[in-house]
Amino acid sequence: MVKRNYIFDTIKSVYQRFGYLPIETPAMENLDTLMGKYGEEGDRLIFKILNSGDFLSSVDKENLQNLTSLSVANKICEKALRYDLTVPFARFVVQYRNDITFPFKRFQIQPVWRADRPQKGRYREFYQCDADVVGSDSLLNEVELVQIIDSVFRKLQVRVCIKINNRKILSGIAELIGQADKIVDITVAIDKLDKIGLEKVNEELLSKGIPTEAINTLQPIILLSGTNQEKLEKLEQLLVNSEVGMKGIEELKTVFEYLQELEIKCEFEFDLTLARGLNYYTGAIFEVKSLDVQIGSICGGGRYDNLTGIFGMPDVSGVGISFGADRIYDVLNTLDNYPADSYKTTKILFANFGKAEEKYCMRLLSQIREAGINAEIYPSAEKMKKQMSYADARKIKFVALIGESEMTSNMLTIKNMITGEQLSLNAQDMLKLLLED
Repeated sequence: MVKRNYIFDTIKSVYQRFGYLPIETPAMENLDTLMGKYGEEGDRLIFKILNSGDFLSSVDKENLQNLTSLSVANKICEKALRYDLTVPFARFVVQYRNDITFPFKRFQIQPVWRADRPQKGRYREFYQCDADVVGSDSLLNEVELVQIIDSVFRKLQVRVCIKINNRKILSGIAELIGQADKIVDITVAIDKLDKIGLEKVNEELLSKGIPTEAINTLQPIILLSGTNQEKLEKLEQLLVNSEVGMKGIEELKTVFEYLQELEIKCEFEFDLTLARGLNYYTGAIFEVKSLDVQIGSICGGGRYDNLTGIFGMPDVSGVGISFGADRIYDVLNTLDNYPADSYKTTKILFANFGKAEEKYCMRLLSQIREAGINAEIYPSAEKMKKQMSYADARKIKFVALIGESEMTSNMLTIKNMITGEQLSLNAQDMLKLLLED
């Protein structure tokens, strides 16, 4: 948790610097709030909660054998664990619309649950660290979110590539190949390109009823190469007759123009294969990959124009990102990239020599804690080797050794556990040392 809190605190500090406010939502949501928002695959991964009491009483026993698992679930489950933080946030915005000042910028750091097969980088319970702004369709919000991503990963000292696309461009491509009504199937399939390869993607597209001719037309488009500018120029020629496609290109060009003027240290790339398989995205989409550790995306998000509409509040545009704290944790562990001062635990341990020494140390401990320094005393007068081993295991930098002679002279022996150096200091100088370290 010390390591995780370092990640949470880093992300939280950046969110706050950009003016985002914290909220929390319940772990449980009504099942109908969540279903249908994440696509067919996402719906299957929602953890459903059985109704209290005799949950089968509402099911027609004669037809039970003929019911599918989904239709049974809808009869015996009214609630579910949240799948992400974005849909509950949309529900929250609608519920408190009269109390919120728009545009509303919020961040939220809480666990989410998915009924997935656990493996490296995929968990059944994991933390998301979201930031969203709703009530504004300005592309400055997209630019700001890229700045946030850049700032967080620079602070964490993780080299990343920010992949950017636009769902309007994907809609334009679907129009171009004559499959506009299959946009969801197309995006879900091509989003898997880097995971399963081109051949498997083509097989999935065929299984969804997309003709071979359309798939052949799609191939060179999604495999376009070159700089961000070159790819956009090629697409402009291809999608010149698609109003929605050209709108997506215009939005991306605007975002890239702003980013070029800023000191963005992270790589950012226009990636046509990026689709983000969530149904609610309507504009810009983002995904972040670590350059030094092979793992799935460690941050993602995008623009959604219709999400609050499903809760009775249409025409409210929003855009957001989510950092995957658990995957970032795995990356930092692999790179061993935690700075020494990220361990915000005890800075000084007072060794325990007996009852008289305890009383003397307790007064000093109070002064040190009042000064904002983390400090503790070993709870019993054990052998010194055991107390020093405790300090080592806890990565405590300083140990105060205060025996009879120190109490008499009011000069305290302070041992630096990293260098092995021992200093004889009065209480004021000890406090100064701890504050300056």
